[in-house]
Amino acid sequence: MGDKACDQTDRAPRPGEARFSANLDGSPDAGLTFIGEIRSPWHERGECPKNMRMARERGGGASVTVFKPFNEALHGLKPGDWVFLLSFLDRADRDLALQVPRHADGPRGTFTLRSPVRPNPIGLHLVQLVAIDMEAGRLTLDAIDVLDATPLLDIKPYFASVDAPPGA
Repeated sequence: MGDKACDQTDRAPRPGEARFSANLDGSPDAGLTFIGEIRSPWHERGECPKNMRMARERGGGASVTVFKPFNEALHGLKPGDWVFLLSFLDRADRDLALQVPRHADGPRGTFTLRSPVRPNPIGLHLVQLVAIDMEAGRLTLDAIDVLDATPLLDIKPYFASVDAPPGA
């Protein structure tokens, strides 16, 4: 799944950024299983859209391949549905407590950002299903903001009645 040679960037922190002070190795394993793989036209971090709005503006085709053992769980999905994809951003660094986003004037805590750099680099993507091939386990998406071959953790339906904040 993807080129593991580029999983960790080992980039130097920007001025104002700080790595976690505690050693995070040896944390308990959540025991998650990848259920599929997200396909996108983005192969390098620099070309990947920073968010779903930008991904939709740029276009470029996106899809999910759900692995065979999990295909039957797609029953009931249909084109036009909105779903959340939870991805594992496997090529993100995991060690910054403070980050300096390019759009910000100073450091911010990782948990105030949507940056993929975080202790558990789990992505949340609200996408619309364009087409579904149940037999192949292939979902065609309106857009996506992840690198090609990003592992898929889960698919959850979007329900406006419970997922939209009050007054939205």
